[in-house]
Amino acid sequence: MTGITILLVALVAVVAVGLFLKSRNGAVRATTAASGTTNSRLELLSSAGVSSPNGGPVVLHFSADWCGPCAAVRRVVGQVVVSMADAPRPPVEIELDIDKEPALAREMSVLSLPTTFILDGGLEEQFRVSGVPSAADLKAALVPLSGPHEPKSENSG
Repeated sequence: MTGITILLVALVAVVAVGLFLKSRNGAVRATTAASGTTNSRLELLSSAGVSSPNGGPVVLHFSADWCGPCAAVRRVVGQVVVSMADAPRPPVEIELDIDKEPALAREMSVLSLPTTFILDGGLEEQFRVSGVPSAADLKAALVPLSGPHEPKSENSG
């Protein structure tokens, strides 16, 4: 009888942890930086080619050749970046291979793939996504960082 009770408790715990992790997967979560971006992080970002040429947000996503869901992130991010191309400060997409940039991945506490960051124009982390974000959530996080976003009218031009 004790064995069955232990098994049931373990089963409930595993299901609870699984549901918790599933609820966080793909969620765009705001991050709170205690004292801003450190010099070492800025150096690592710079050496990896991460920059914001127009002062707008940067969508930085870590991936790898062996990561299946990373292709879905690539599609979602690409779709959102293209849809915001006419923003005052359009977002820039940068994809880094975790196997080629392990020091930066460690510095940014990347524990699983895919992991996506939304950095402001000063390369400070504003949002973090573990898993595949929805296009609507990603765009909602990017719009305030890109300035007012007004779609081009079909009659302009």
